Amino acid sequence: MSAALRILVTGGAGFVGSHLCDRLIREGHEVVALDDLSTGSRDNVAHLLSHRRFRLVEHDVTLPYEREVDRIYNLASPASPPHYQRDPVRTTLVNVLGALHALKLAEGCGARVFQASTSEVYGDPEVHPQPEGYRGAVNPIGIRSCYDEGKRCAESLLMDFHRRGVEVRLARIFNTYGPRMALDDGRVVSNFIVQALRGEDLTVYGDGSQTRSFCYVEDLIEGIVRLMEHPAETGPVNLGNPEEFTVLELAEEVLHLTGSRGRVVFRPLPEDDPRQRQPVIDRARRVLGFEPKVPLRTGLRRTIEGFRSALGLGHRAPGLPVSDDDAPLPRAANG
Repeated sequence: MSAALRILVTGGAGFVGSHLCDRLIREGHEVVALDDLSTGSRDNVAHLLSHRRFRLVEHDVTLPYEREVDRIYNLASPASPPHYQRDPVRTTLVNVLGALHALKLAEGCGARVFQASTSEVYGDPEVHPQPEGYRGAVNPIGIRSCYDEGKRCAESLLMDFHRRGVEVRLARIFNTYGPRMALDDGRVVSNFIVQALRGEDLTVYGDGSQTRSFCYVEDLIEGIVRLMEHPAETGPVNLGNPEEFTVLELAEEVLHLTGSRGRVVFRPLPEDDPRQRQPVIDRARRVLGFEPKVPLRTGLRRTIEGFRSALGLGHRAPGLPVSDDDAPLPRAANG
């Protein structure tokens, strides 16, 4: 991007949204973050509040809004199971109405819309790893369906508006982690780090053999911006890190990096929890030149330090290793 743009980021005070706002401000754009602060936090953008090109507006995206902008990044949605299952009806409405209002605004002012979809549209996949052409295996009546089907419906709206002339960009985002994740986020990385830093046992659901692919937030933001500013690519495009690890491997690495004396304890697997999650990113590589650069161990170190600060624990614990940032982690046996 060269010329300064007027940009609206819905969910701009959230984990990913706040990092995106940082990037856009650094690039010289005018940014409005729209957020009702239900899962986002003013603290995530506190360092931007005095910036002349940034504004935080508290607003519920299930209600219409008006603003003259050039770009709309639609990120507004609770994104972790505890958050989106807290009020599942509202989760569906946030995803569907949030997308609808972003698209209507774009249609009215000629803006381009980026829709943050999710790997959850693939459900508990029967194809592994998951390419964009896979249509998914989602349970439409399960406890995760408010989020899964809400995002799938948002994709449908996006493409219908595109067919009537709105410029759109669609990304399916896989597991992302990094500083500013909420302490009660409920996703596996934040759960493990918080438990380890508090000296608690790490809770693994199932036997820990289920796999995930973890993308550091800095890498994800690079892919998001590249897709938004691509002159022609509509998507869907998978964005994530294709390196695959078991949940048990992640737990052991967090224990190692925090120096925690906690143990791994096992609990029953939740309903519809995916067994495997790994993106095929060939399209992102080919079209966007996208390639994740931050190794899991390095990203976990940065994330742990962010959580230490959020928990008021100060800096690195005496037991935290310092010399193996670039050492590769073992790959999952089925990765």
